Amino acid sequence: MAGGHQKYRHLSRSSAHRQALLRNLVTSLVKEEAIHTTYPKAKEAQRMAEKLITLAKRNNETARRKAQGILFTPHDLMPKLFGELRERYLARPGGYTRVMRTEPQDKYSQAPSAILELVDGPKDLRFAMTAAVVARDRQLGKGHTDITAKNIAKVTRYRTDGKKALEDLASKIWSMNLDAPSGSSTSPSWRK
Repeated sequence: MAGGHQKYRHLSRSSAHRQALLRNLVTSLVKEEAIHTTYPKAKEAQRMAEKLITLAKRNNETARRKAQGILFTPHDLMPKLFGELRERYLARPGGYTRVMRTEPQDKYSQAPSAILELVDGPKDLRFAMTAAVVARDRQLGKGHTDITAKNIAKVTRYRTDGKKALEDLASKIWSMNLDAPSGSSTSPSWRK
């Protein structure tokens, strides 16, 4: 049937190749906590990553076996998945990952690119961007806009010591901007 609703993106691959690709992306996501890929791959990997973290939150033998079937290197990543990531997302009801669109990586194909990242982690891009906006508002001596206030609430809601961590990062960025000579463009070290 033409134009019908499809249950998932086929990604121009056979079933086995598609599953291997998604497992590889999710394994890299658990290992690195942020990956840069094409937008359709990121959206499909996001579905699998959300299910994997839900399995980690259950923390029973069945969930461990299913998670072992998804990860390519379970002996390396199972302690992180059922330890650090489980503790991080225990209070969060859902939405463990975020897909953010970016400029195309390849200038020839112009494929839509995206960053798939775990939220509330050390590489959380929205947290870093919100801290940079807070630092800029401080430097300019003005109050936060409604959007900035909403982003502050979002990034600190489920993070342990979220407000303190945001303030620490904002003051670090603010001090970097004060130390830099005017007119120079410094590479932000807080994203490294």
